[in-house]
Amino acid sequence: MSSPPAPSIVDAALPRPESVADQDARRWDHAFARAAGAGPSDANAVRMLLDAEENFPAWLEAIAKAERYILFESYLILNDPRGRMFADALAAKARAGVRVYAVFDWFGSLGGRALWEPLRAAGVEVCAFNPPRIDSPLAWLTRDHRKSIVVDGEVGYVSGLCIDSAWEGDAAKRLEPWRDTGVEIRGPAVLELERAFIAIWDICGGAPIRELPTAPAPPQLAGNVRVRVVAGIPGIAGTYRLDLLVASVARRHLWLTDAYFVGTSAYTQALRAAASDGVDVRLLVPGASDIPALSPLSRAGYRPLLEAGVRVFEWNGTMLHAKTAVADGAWARVGSTNLNLASWMSNYELDVAIEDVAFARTMAEQYERDLARATEIVLTSRNRVRLSEPRAEVAKDAGERVARRAASGSAGRAAAGAVSVGSALGAALTNRRALGPAEAGLLGTMALIVLGLVVVAALWPRVIAWPLAIVGAWLAVSWLLKGWSLWRGGRRGPDVVASSASESRARSGNGGDQG
Repeated sequence: MSSPPAPSIVDAALPRPESVADQDARRWDHAFARAAGAGPSDANAVRMLLDAEENFPAWLEAIAKAERYILFESYLILNDPRGRMFADALAAKARAGVRVYAVFDWFGSLGGRALWEPLRAAGVEVCAFNPPRIDSPLAWLTRDHRKSIVVDGEVGYVSGLCIDSAWEGDAAKRLEPWRDTGVEIRGPAVLELERAFIAIWDICGGAPIRELPTAPAPPQLAGNVRVRVVAGIPGIAGTYRLDLLVASVARRHLWLTDAYFVGTSAYTQALRAAASDGVDVRLLVPGASDIPALSPLSRAGYRPLLEAGVRVFEWNGTMLHAKTAVADGAWARVGSTNLNLASWMSNYELDVAIEDVAFARTMAEQYERDLARATEIVLTSRNRVRLSEPRAEVAKDAGERVARRAASGSAGRAAAGAVSVGSALGAALTNRRALGPAEAGLLGTMALIVLGLVVVAALWPRVIAWPLAIVGAWLAVSWLLKGWSLWRGGRRGPDVVASSASESRARSGNGGDQG
């Protein structure tokens, strides 16, 4: 019996055919990379951290152990006990010879500006992101909403928490700690967090970080978790594309937590389509609102989701501030991005997408525990949106006392409300969707406001004309200044033009939203 012929050199050089599963995995990997603009980083270790109780101590411990450098970025730091504690920790490391770089959003951290000069005096390099400029009247709309810490290239933290004592609550005032989520990362993905920070630092206008002091060797393999660091940039909408993709490919469940949900039509439809296709889609949002008039309007936005089978829950505690997602028991996202246009399109945000069954299981288990502290929103027989049962009854059944509502987050609620108002007014004009009873009062209120402005314009035209003239003059001056800068750059040559454009971007920040 003759033996089979030996494979030729040509056959040996041919790649082995991929299995169908391998091909599908590679396609999805490419799809995620293209949507988010972020490739995968393998061999990481990731740990979920809950609320201020777990996040703040971990951050302070990492700062205390720093030997070479600290990269610290926060949308909001306040001059309160917790803010001063972190400022003291950063200042102490700077005085000990550790290079400390700190970025605070100028708008978000207005209440903490008193901390900046002491930090600088201690040797911390502080950069305020996107302060107002006369030549950029609307630049303030873009903020640095990221929250991240990197220490020595070895450990990094990404979360939704700001440096504010509100996250720890106040038992004397019956204010519970805010519910929020962060992650600790060790492994190669930490380098991606560094790159994201350095990019913001350059945009912010800080002195160039050409080389981090005594940079360590590439991080060692720390685990077996795949991580994508999604650095959201205004106008690029990487996280938005990723969220749409996940909503489209989820097959079993998609559980979302968000602090300021105002879904776009496309995202709302993606959630509706997933629910209609049998996916268990759930949305957990705050039950508190420091602008009570917006609560009925926000709930009116739930109607199309509820009609398609999406389950919506409102948190019963003081404040829910987490921004997380978990899908199909294998994928999760944690970070700073809220599910609204300001976060998706306008702000600099930072999230991590984690592809790991064990971590996704941990996230799903925590989600179910959170739902035990929430009340479901339902549609009545008359198609009205309401709580499934009073919050007091839910707390009574759980043996708990109802916490006071949050008196913070007004910027985010106002932004969410503005989008909702615009959606309702646009629908009333174009008839592109059915309006509900909750929006009748809004339309009446807006009609009275517009009629009032009409009366004022007719009787006292200067009251309307002067503010418009001031705004018009401001816009004209800003355009003249930019035009003059570009013209001068053109006279100095193309190389200088490129440099001037870069400097302009750094000064303007291109970088409000909620915390």
